[in-house]
Amino acid sequence: MLKSLQVITDPLLDKNPVSVHILGICSALAVTTSVATALTLSLALIVVLTVAAGLISLIRHHIPTSIRLIVQITIIASLVIVADQLLQAFAYEMSQRLSVFVSLIATNCIVLGRTEAFALHNRPMPSMLDALGNGAGYALVLLVVASIRELFGAGTLLGYGVLPLVADGGWYQPMRLMLLAPSAFIILGLLVWAVRSLRPVQQETREFVPYEPERQVQP
Repeated sequence: MLKSLQVITDPLLDKNPVSVHILGICSALAVTTSVATALTLSLALIVVLTVAAGLISLIRHHIPTSIRLIVQITIIASLVIVADQLLQAFAYEMSQRLSVFVSLIATNCIVLGRTEAFALHNRPMPSMLDALGNGAGYALVLLVVASIRELFGAGTLLGYGVLPLVADGGWYQPMRLMLLAPSAFIILGLLVWAVRSLRPVQQETREFVPYEPERQVQP
């Protein structure tokens, strides 16, 4: 039980796919203008990743090594199509706001990375728990970035007013820069810096030591 819980909780902070491994950041730049879009995409990715990991783990002994990537991508793409169709059927307006980004789940590094690194070598239940944990870690980062951008860019959270806007007689003037893509890049960078500052164990070791010439002692 504790090991299963650790598989889920580790990707939230210690092994977060975004802040530690720097994967899947394109969606952090594109869909985090509001919490609603970030939450919808996160849920879609979690479902696709979890189901794909379970299916690939079930058939892992029957997949030839030479075509394993093709099989994985086919399964993932099929699940993405199903998720996209369900969104269009039950949340059409949201599906239009997300545009092509739901379809791009099939190319997300986190999805293929976890199926290739974990699901192909483990039983279905551990694979699905690992997928669930990594999906939750991805969602956590997206929701943090989206909350900051929506709050300071529009004064709202999930579409509900939080900060009184000047246009409505309040005191807060929205920072429109927060709704542009560069702000997501800056916020994500600051988030990675903050996490690695609080947890130095996540800091990468230097690949090389700067050359410093020895000083000659004057006689």
